[in-house]
Amino acid sequence: MTNYIVVIERTGNGYGAYVPDLPGCVAAGDTIDETEALIREAVGHHVEMLRENGDHVPRPQASTRLVSA
Repeated sequence: MTNYIVVIERTGNGYGAYVPDLPGCVAAGDTIDETEALIREAVGHHVEMLRENGDHVPRPQASTRLVSA
């Protein structure tokens, strides 16, 4: 199993999520929990689609840091 970093952001009417290492892999929901569940599903489908099409599945490269301002 490969772990990808997911970014979840507050939007005007809920939450949006994306995966920096999987361009185009996104999800949106009303709550953080819903959005997390949806992006987990989206990652699985995205990787499966890449494999079925014979496309390269990117290895995780994104990293995170907390920065104080």
